Amino acid sequence: MAYGVGNLGYGTISQTMSNFIMFFGTSVLGISGTLVGLAVAFSAFWDGLSDPIVGYISDRYKSKTFGRRLGFMLVATFGMAIFNLLLWSIPQSLSMAFKFIWLLVCLLVMETFNTFFATPYVALGIDIAPDYNDQSSLQGFKTVFFIIGMVLPTLFMLIFMPSKNGAGQLVQSGYINISYVTSILCIIAGVICILGTLKRTKEMPEFKTRKKEDNAFFKIFYNFFKTLKNKNFSPLILGYAVALIAASFLTSVGMHLFTYSFHFSSTQISLLMTALFSGAILSQPFWIYLSKRIDKKPALNIALSLLLIGIFFVSIFFGFRTLMSLNLCFVLVLISILLCGFGTGALYSLPISMFADVVTLEKIKSNENKTATYSGYMTFAYNVANSLSLLIIGILLDLIKFNPAEPVQAMKVQNSLGVIVFLGCSLSIAIAMLIFNKYKLTRSDILKMQLKDKEDK
Repeated sequence: MAYGVGNLGYGTISQTMSNFIMFFGTSVLGISGTLVGLAVAFSAFWDGLSDPIVGYISDRYKSKTFGRRLGFMLVATFGMAIFNLLLWSIPQSLSMAFKFIWLLVCLLVMETFNTFFATPYVALGIDIAPDYNDQSSLQGFKTVFFIIGMVLPTLFMLIFMPSKNGAGQLVQSGYINISYVTSILCIIAGVICILGTLKRTKEMPEFKTRKKEDNAFFKIFYNFFKTLKNKNFSPLILGYAVALIAASFLTSVGMHLFTYSFHFSSTQISLLMTALFSGAILSQPFWIYLSKRIDKKPALNIALSLLLIGIFFVSIFFGFRTLMSLNLCFVLVLISILLCGFGTGALYSLPISMFADVVTLEKIKSNENKTATYSGYMTFAYNVANSLSLLIIGILLDLIKFNPAEPVQAMKVQNSLGVIVFLGCSLSIAIAMLIFNKYKLTRSDILKMQLKDKEDK
């Protein structure tokens, strides 16, 4: 339980940033889309770049008081909480240049502390629960708190953002109030996790670390490109990265679309985001069942197809939004977003499960476990793709002449926001489906290899 709670604090802060930072930077602070996209993209790239580096450091450094992981996590917990407050408190009276610098510095420091918590945290779970059944139980608690962390930002939006002509998402004080709550939650959850696992950490037997290697940091990223030569892993890592670009478009530009094109209130937008994540949560048993019946890749293709259908329906309602009442339009979009969430749910489970199959196969072939290495590379690829997409999104907002100073955007800008969201989401999902189809590993392949391995032994 203590370990699982640790996933709640930093997860809620990270999800809040993902949901709101692009809209906050452009519509609330008035920074140009290109500059906000540049700041968010650079910080996301740094986040991916720092993951394998911090993992390398965490494996080799041990504190007498906190052991190999907890010291990093303790410092990162308070670092995230402090800079989370600073991030959402940027004065609107500053010049655009100073607001951009403040935003960039806060995002970079936040992502650094995030990495120094998250990477040792994942390794800590392996350290304290080496037993197969214990590990399954541990991951179960971790997943529960991860899901709670996904939903909380939308609930905080509903509770803490004040109403201003129905558009509370445009008022900075709401974001500041949310930052107070998420920072306090981060500290409480982090301290519980660290103190609750400290005794278990000290009870674990000492393990050997790899010898210091020449050009170690260079080899970390050199091996990433070697990994892409694996015919089953490369479709997974690339397909996963491209598929989640759709989420970047939906969350980063979705707030703009729902605010300025659909004219939804902050309450309605929070309900839409809740529906998106609720659909992802409720769909988990279905995708697990379907993957057992027809295998994982076909189930994933069905999920991505449902996501495309949901986006298609939202685009249809977007085209006819001026011909129907606001409430009717909201209900129809809500249902479509729920369908999108149902399809998105498979992206949280099936690619990770397919990743585990690849690792299992490679472990049997090479008799070497590279789980952490592959996991870091998958995160790195996703963050690189995410950073590029966020930069493109920021530039596109400027190209369509989006002006945050205007409460009502020109119809051309409203329509362009829809094109960015629908085209960006649809293209990334379609390309991801083509990439995933190059994945050839099936259930029978794994079973045959495992049976052969037992016979050889």
